Amino acid sequence: MTPEELLHSLNWRYATKEFDAEKTIPNETWDAIEQSLILTPSSFGLQPWKFITVTDQKIKDELMIHSWNQRQVADCSHMVVLCAKAKVGNDDIDVWLDRLVEIRGVERESLDGYAGMMRGFLANMDERDTIAWAKHQVYIALGQLMASAAVLGIDACPMEGILPAEYDRVLGLQDGGYLTTVGCALGYRSAEDKYAEIPKVRYQRDSVIGSI
Repeated sequence: MTPEELLHSLNWRYATKEFDAEKTIPNETWDAIEQSLILTPSSFGLQPWKFITVTDQKIKDELMIHSWNQRQVADCSHMVVLCAKAKVGNDDIDVWLDRLVEIRGVERESLDGYAGMMRGFLANMDERDTIAWAKHQVYIALGQLMASAAVLGIDACPMEGILPAEYDRVLGLQDGGYLTTVGCALGYRSAEDKYAEIPKVRYQRDSVIGSI
């Protein structure tokens, strides 16, 4: 991909307001999008999240009710609910260290310094702080999801206008250790969506980018 192609994809994307409910994202394309979520970077690599893909029409219809009746939820091909881990502690660090040992073939003892740094970081936060931190990580994943979709020619609409507690109930997350944070509807824009042709409005480069 050239720099020009990248910028074309990012200019092409917009927060899709109307999806074509008759079009479905192909399995191969969707697999790549899910892999892009898995590849999202996170603080310390701890990945304090879960991503739930909803394609069942009945569930999408129910979620729409708890999304201020925004049709994107019901009409999109795939609705992704991005969830933050409700509690992150030393057990999660141990699981992550085990995964590092498995993949990289290093000795567990060689990770002691890294482990101590992570434990110290979490020890300085209460539960509310930890949840806020985890939700910040989820937004990194949302950005990666939307950018990856744009590169693949898939439309997306990030959605904060949802009722997280109701999403948790519908998706059975109440006791699952995860909290709905944000949603993202993905699919193909409708030919009737007038917002597709409206020019983007962004500040000038020198208003938002500085250099030293």
